[in-house]
Amino acid sequence: MSGEFWTGRLNDPYAFDANIGFYDTTLRDGEQTVGVVLSPEDKLELARGLDELGIERIEAGFPRVSDEDRRAVELIRDAGLNAEVWGFSRAVEADVKVLVELGVGASVIESPISDLKLEALGVDREAMLERIVYAVSFAAEQGLTVAFFGVDGTRADLGFFETVYKTAVEAGAREVVVVDTIGIAAPEAVADLVGRTRDWVGAEVAVHFHGHNDFGLATAAAVAAARAGARWIHGTINGMGERAGNANLAEIALALRGLYGVETKLRLERVRAFSDRLRSVSGYELEPYKPLVGENLFTRESGAVASQFHDPPAIEPYSSELVGAERKIVLGKKSGLDSIRIKADELGLDLDDDAQRELLTRVKELGMKKRGLVTDDEFRKLAGG
Repeated sequence: MSGEFWTGRLNDPYAFDANIGFYDTTLRDGEQTVGVVLSPEDKLELARGLDELGIERIEAGFPRVSDEDRRAVELIRDAGLNAEVWGFSRAVEADVKVLVELGVGASVIESPISDLKLEALGVDREAMLERIVYAVSFAAEQGLTVAFFGVDGTRADLGFFETVYKTAVEAGAREVVVVDTIGIAAPEAVADLVGRTRDWVGAEVAVHFHGHNDFGLATAAAVAAARAGARWIHGTINGMGERAGNANLAEIALALRGLYGVETKLRLERVRAFSDRLRSVSGYELEPYKPLVGENLFTRESGAVASQFHDPPAIEPYSSELVGAERKIVLGKKSGLDSIRIKADELGLDLDDDAQRELLTRVKELGMKKRGLVTDDEFRKLAGG
């Protein structure tokens, strides 16, 4: 066990080597969260924050959607970021032309490829394949680095999937994205499809994975994709996105590092601060028990746990310093004598054993009466009484 992770040896047989980069789509797919509207200035601020987190690729947006989206792409393009700035385009010539006009050097080009999607749009396979070839070849001729993005690929016919991806590469796509648009792929299925895709397009074509969290498996699916050879993992901070959200990049980085021994460039110690700012800008809160960024991760109320508070590896799987968090004791119905002792020391209160026991009774009573926590001020008053 390292000094930051206290996970034991159970996972050792499953460690693997991989070179994983993160492709962030918070500013585009994340903004599709219901009710979220990010201004160009918001997106610029967030792009700078993502850059400071160590994100290697930032999807600046879909500039043909609106003048504001175009302005956001311009601002991010000119911000001097270390990260690569990517655009987003449908398999439509006009979308590609806007990216070329803006001087964006790389973009995903998306097109639906499942029969469910094609039938909903009233387009047959051959017609869609023609659109893909035209858009990808046009973009490549204009000098764009293209990653082909097959929408709803995990529900597509495998034979058609293979044909589309091979054809996209022949048309000029230098990278391809395995896309679980509706979040239906189990981790094992993701690994299989990523592996097949690598075989179909060849070792020189980087494979990405883009997953959603509809079954709560986006992090596991992304890890499976990494194990299967995906070079780039797509996602958002806080898991923002439509329906149940996108894969959560910070959780993926934490799992890869702490459970599988795979290092990434994501700076885990900065994620909580960025997460908090993103929540403020987007207007969404998160569960206090959310992995990595949750407010309760290193906060202890239970007396049984407080008795081991001095020994973090006994009660936590990784250090608070790793993710830039603060450890603390709070008081309430579930407190124990050690909780009282630790809080009294923290507040500079000198209490003998009898006073601590009496105070514990008062704290529990107040916690039950309030149906909540006892504040430090209330604790002082109880101690004084």
